Amino acid sequence: MRDTARHPIPRFIYGMLAMGWRGSARHWKRYETAYILLAGLSTPLVLSVHTVVSFDFAISILPGWHTTIFPPYFVAGAIYCGFAMVLFLAIPIRALYGLEDLITMRHLVNSAKVMLATGLIVAYGYGMEAFAAFYSGNKYEQFMWLNRAWLGPYWWSYWALLATNIFTPQILWFRRVRQSPIMLFIISTIILVGMWLERFVIVVTSLHRDFLPSSWGFYKPTSIDWATYVGTLGLFFTLMFLFLRVVPAISIFEVRTLLPEAKVSEGGDAHLMSSSDL
Repeated sequence: MRDTARHPIPRFIYGMLAMGWRGSARHWKRYETAYILLAGLSTPLVLSVHTVVSFDFAISILPGWHTTIFPPYFVAGAIYCGFAMVLFLAIPIRALYGLEDLITMRHLVNSAKVMLATGLIVAYGYGMEAFAAFYSGNKYEQFMWLNRAWLGPYWWSYWALLATNIFTPQILWFRRVRQSPIMLFIISTIILVGMWLERFVIVVTSLHRDFLPSSWGFYKPTSIDWATYVGTLGLFFTLMFLFLRVVPAISIFEVRTLLPEAKVSEGGDAHLMSSSDL
């Protein structure tokens, strides 16, 4: 964009953003080094961010929050929800923009396997919450779990959470399901609903009945709550569609390193590689 800009002002702005990039071998080497370093830093960043967020709940004395299972439980849930969101977005984009040769079935199947593995970790976290509540002998923790699952007015949200986050994803054990983009899209949508229900259960069902029965209440979302929620969805999809409109949806650098531009045939003639050659 810097090299093709005609007006001096856009050329200057693009030149500042390009930071002197000329595509030389030295520039590509430095780019690859920075690429690997940033990729390596992303993993501990995910672990640290979601662990610190879980500490905000775990250090409280409120039943339902005061549990040591939250840090690994939140990290696994973030990966679980993240891959569900990737499939939820990638499968329609793959079909609409004809990206089947770039976003292959191998990518979708491996994402489904990661979802299945992290979903089992999340299921273990749910089980440990119930186990710890009764094993601890704490009557407040026991009431919290019974209130979530049976006695409270939000019991439906807890069982809907189990159905969407634990029971439904178990069909990913079948290879035919993992190899069906339509089924993966449906399952990822169900998981996203389940992860929303998880936040609802953690926040609302833990707060609406605390230690004092005099402070018990029932939460009903207002129009402002719904408008804020719908607005966040609108903002996200607006930014995503702007991204698809302005920049390449698939990283050109990654495709360039994985797919050689040409290969030499037996007769010595070079021809472009097709997807069947990979």
